[in-house]
Amino acid sequence: MRVKLVDTIAEEGISLFPQHFLVGAEEQSPHGIVVRSSLIDVRGYDSLLAVARAGSGVNNITIREATRRGICVFNAPGANANAVAELVMIMAGMGARNIYHGINFCKGLAGLADAEVHRRVEGEKKLFKGTELSGKKLGVLGLGQVGVLVANKGLSQGMATVGYDPAPAVDNIHRLSSGVQLVNSLRDLCAGANILTIHVPLNDKTEGMVDRELLWGLPDGAVLLNYSRGPVVVVDDVLEALESGKLSMYICDFPSAKVVNHPQILVTPHLGASTAESEEQCSRMAVKALVAYLQYGNVSGSVNFPTVESLPASGVHTRLIMINHDKPGMIGSVSQCLGGHNINIMSYVNESNGTIGYNIIDLSESVPQTILADISRMDGVIRVRSIAVGGRG
Repeated sequence: MRVKLVDTIAEEGISLFPQHFLVGAEEQSPHGIVVRSSLIDVRGYDSLLAVARAGSGVNNITIREATRRGICVFNAPGANANAVAELVMIMAGMGARNIYHGINFCKGLAGLADAEVHRRVEGEKKLFKGTELSGKKLGVLGLGQVGVLVANKGLSQGMATVGYDPAPAVDNIHRLSSGVQLVNSLRDLCAGANILTIHVPLNDKTEGMVDRELLWGLPDGAVLLNYSRGPVVVVDDVLEALESGKLSMYICDFPSAKVVNHPQILVTPHLGASTAESEEQCSRMAVKALVAYLQYGNVSGSVNFPTVESLPASGVHTRLIMINHDKPGMIGSVSQCLGGHNINIMSYVNESNGTIGYNIIDLSESVPQTILADISRMDGVIRVRSIAVGGRG
């Protein structure tokens, strides 16, 4: 198996590839890709079977085209959650206490004598007076793994914390502290929120979600934080809100020409997941998922395929993978085809996510290419591949 590395991938993950895998940045015809932030257009790779993102978001990968071609896309959900949540709380504190402006003021005192430094500090420190987070109302939009951590951290800081998610996952909600108040609408979330922090994925429903209508539901002088994805926020509407006093500050992780030099905007250079610990965990999760898929066809942590995991039993010679549109009759059709050629099915596992059907079919013998071609031509079949058990082929 050939694997292309795009961007810098932590060695802790790369070391998990089996020795018989060919892994490197120079691979031009890969079966798998591991990527962090670069754009991956799957149309550029004819042999591609899977893409693994060493991070949570997958907006840098052409998901729809990947699904159409039967290419599995993985991510590493939760691996960078603590890194992002910690940074959000750090930046919220920096904004509340005017730390950034205070640090710049101190740097401007370079070259002065101690007595003059002392005089300037005591005379001008009032310019940087801030507020405390404790006692403020924190609104958390999006209660995925990052949002839950942020909400819990806000509560531990003494903040009155409310959260809203349009499609909450039960597992995440179970990790939410009982002191966090859940609300049922964006309107209720924004009402009275001194600080609103955004933690939703970027998709068709969330792009531009934080717009003028939402912002004007906040109290005057609120602070907005965006450590999810840049396009979730309509920047022009934020600038208007800053000018009017609706917002007192915007803190984000996505530099652009409109925000980098604004006096009321504090921006970091996309540092949300940039910790050694986060990069190591993301790399490990991505590589493990990719190897399991390429070697055995197992799917875990995919954003476009259903979860299907099965280890081949003793006596299995070939594992047949069939990816199809979710429609009736697919299992019967492939079973009839194999049986008609006297190929014994030892195990059949099928799962669907409502769009894609994924089948792991373990066989006692090899499958001729002519039969694979017959299955590939069946109505509804997207892709077929056969795996010689042991990871060869």
